[in-house]
Amino acid sequence: MLKTFPTGGVHPPENKLTAGIPIEYLPVPEKVVIPMSQHIGAPANPLVAKGDNVKIGQLIAEGKGFVSANIHSPVSGKVSKIDTAADSSGLKQPAVFIDVEGDEWVEGIDRGKELVRDIKLSSEEIVKKCFESGIVGMGGATFPSHIKLNIPSGKKCDVLIINGVECEPYLTSDHRLMLEKGEEILVGVSILMKALKVEKAMIGIENNKPDAISHLTTLAASFAGISVHPLKVKYPQGAEKQLVKALVKREVPSGRLPIDVGTVVHNAGTAFAVYEAVQKNKPLIERVVTVSGKSLQKPGNYMVRIGTPLSWLLEAAGGIPADTGKIINGGPMMGKAVSNTDAPVVKGMSGIILIPASEAFREVISPCIRCAKCVSVCPLHLEPYLLMTLTEKGMFERAEAEKITDCMECGSCSYTCPAGRPLLDYIRLGKSTVIRLARQKVLK
Repeated sequence: MLKTFPTGGVHPPENKLTAGIPIEYLPVPEKVVIPMSQHIGAPANPLVAKGDNVKIGQLIAEGKGFVSANIHSPVSGKVSKIDTAADSSGLKQPAVFIDVEGDEWVEGIDRGKELVRDIKLSSEEIVKKCFESGIVGMGGATFPSHIKLNIPSGKKCDVLIINGVECEPYLTSDHRLMLEKGEEILVGVSILMKALKVEKAMIGIENNKPDAISHLTTLAASFAGISVHPLKVKYPQGAEKQLVKALVKREVPSGRLPIDVGTVVHNAGTAFAVYEAVQKNKPLIERVVTVSGKSLQKPGNYMVRIGTPLSWLLEAAGGIPADTGKIINGGPMMGKAVSNTDAPVVKGMSGIILIPASEAFREVISPCIRCAKCVSVCPLHLEPYLLMTLTEKGMFERAEAEKITDCMECGSCSYTCPAGRPLLDYIRLGKSTVIRLARQKVLK
């Protein structure tokens, strides 16, 4: 029987239209924009100025504070300005603008395709290398990876979990990486195991990727301590708490993290980035982005440099179809609408999905019929209808008591609501408000 998490979840149409399309390497654009905040935590501080010449792989912004990440130049050229730039949601943030010139790389980066299996760095050196290379969670959360590898005092990790689930509809970037860079990912897993000082790693992959399961299972036979586990197809299986429950049957308590039950979770794409950083001395300067949609001329999985404009990426995929009603950054369940196609690709951008107008409309909102479907599908035992009502009425203390901050924003509640109520929209508002009010209390 396939493993899965026991409570809640939904099964939206998978629409894995690009699962069989190999990764295509896109050419470098003429200009890139590198935001200083591509990770959870404090923005990085620019180390370059207007007029500076930079090389590919050069450190151009330094992560400051405990939770932050370094940023490197994905291109060679000249810094045209340091200014603000709008992200895909239209919000402005500090960024480095670079005009591309030539193809000059920092010395010491191994650009060869040969697999490097022997891990020479110590555990402490691996953690340091991940920080220096700007590695963050590639599944979308963008939590700086070096912090997860620093086990807090009093905690212990006995198993590393690798998230190869990719449960969001349409997205296939991790699927293609597992097929095309399987050995590199497994070396990356071994590196993470060494950093955490654990002897066991479990790779969870949903059963709608039988080719990836078969491929990695065969490869893993020659890697000590690594096993591959097929999972039942159920959204949001890729969420950390649900994946931990599915694979090792441990319940991560409310307000706690996987390390509190002896586990650390990293994404398959993160394992590949760690391999490149540790074995190839290559910082995180590019990633695979799925560009997909039912009307798209050339959907695919594109390896693209960080900072590349979305417009460049969409043009490579055949341009925006005439019937497009919405463009989404990420998957359709947790992703957010794109308001600015001039925004750059960032470290956590796993996909760009173009939804036809016929599917992009919102249903007419009706009164709650007390059917409790939203409660039955919530994987965290929350009451979404109640959290929405409390947010509507401004009852944020009650919302906090009802654990609104536990919500992972998976959208299962909104997906299943027969009344078309925007549950997730209100819960996101309530959650952000509760967090803001809590911070204000601390500052007082």
